[in-house]
Amino acid sequence: MPQLGFLHGRAWAALLGQLRRPPGAVCIGAVHSHSQAAEATLASQLKPHKEKSNFIIKTPKGTRDFSPQQMVVREKILDMVISCFKRHGAKRLDTPAFELKDFDIAGHFDPMIPDAECLKIMCEILSGLQLGDFLIKMSWKDVRHEMVAKKGLAPEVADRIGDYVQCHGGVSLVEHMFQDPELCQNKQALEGLGDLKLLFDYLTLFGIAEKVSFDLSLARGLDYYTGVIYEAVLLQTPAQAEEETLNVGSVAAGGRYDGLVGMFDPRGHKVPCVGLSIGVERIFSIVEQRMKTFGQKIRTIETQVFVATPQKNFLRERLKLIAELWDAGIKAELMYKNNPKLLTQLHYCEDMAIPLVVIIGEQELKEGFIKLRSVASREEVAIKRENLVAEVQRRLS
Repeated sequence: MPQLGFLHGRAWAALLGQLRRPPGAVCIGAVHSHSQAAEATLASQLKPHKEKSNFIIKTPKGTRDFSPQQMVVREKILDMVISCFKRHGAKRLDTPAFELKDFDIAGHFDPMIPDAECLKIMCEILSGLQLGDFLIKMSWKDVRHEMVAKKGLAPEVADRIGDYVQCHGGVSLVEHMFQDPELCQNKQALEGLGDLKLLFDYLTLFGIAEKVSFDLSLARGLDYYTGVIYEAVLLQTPAQAEEETLNVGSVAAGGRYDGLVGMFDPRGHKVPCVGLSIGVERIFSIVEQRMKTFGQKIRTIETQVFVATPQKNFLRERLKLIAELWDAGIKAELMYKNNPKLLTQLHYCEDMAIPLVVIIGEQELKEGFIKLRSVASREEVAIKRENLVAEVQRRLS
């Protein structure tokens, strides 16, 4: 079995000692908690003071701050990427110097099987992120290198393939090249085309052949690639072209780099490698701009239940209720005031899209029941106090 993992930008030199083991790492920034009290306190502290300060707070160079809304989007993107990597058997390697979103396969394997899986992973992630239609292009540069340097094909014969440089397509283009008399007379050329045809056969089995285009005009500039190189681009509709001005280029890329690892091994061991990188920052920029364009609201908390009261002096009862919910693993919140107004509490639940509100007052306490309110429909039902956790779990499920 090949070894799978996540690596940053093919940064193999520092990780050479790990290559014989499953490479991989994903480092995700800390997630900050949110509460209405913390938000209010922060806002008050950030108000301008009349007195001039002796110091200025600045974001460190090379870093940026993210709002709660941005962090929600980033987490969803990273979760989607990481879960896909794990679904394909990836293991983690801790490289804390980087924030990584890469997947690499290192080891000896039969031709084109890991290459096809990398393309499949790329399709799964881009489809799951729902960014719109996309296309994965395979470049001309690496194909020519494969035929000239690795397969021993004479340059003048390889240049014959240059006649196809403006062509692009799938397995049909490869089959058309098979019919070229000059190429068919050369064993090495047939082997190179055979690898491409084999790759498209695997892509067809994976159900993604229509998402991959053999584009001979595409060339990526990284010298360490030694085989098939590919990159994914988003396909804009006419409407999107008018609405979006952000030019992000490719959103994912990868390829084969069989010779890179051996460059850093004193013994010269060759470790065949193929991998892909997901452009999380570019994807985040696209999603963020679309959110602004369409005015989308992002829920920044995961609170499932809010504990409220319409009356004064019920803090202790609210604390008892919320403790029961917390102990049952339910995400719950309350307002950090002794006597909050009910309307304020309900407005907060609507603003934060909290699905359920538990309401307790004098009558409820006396008769041993609780009101459970649906925030979306504003419907309320009375349930027995002892049935609260079970009823909340049932509704949340």
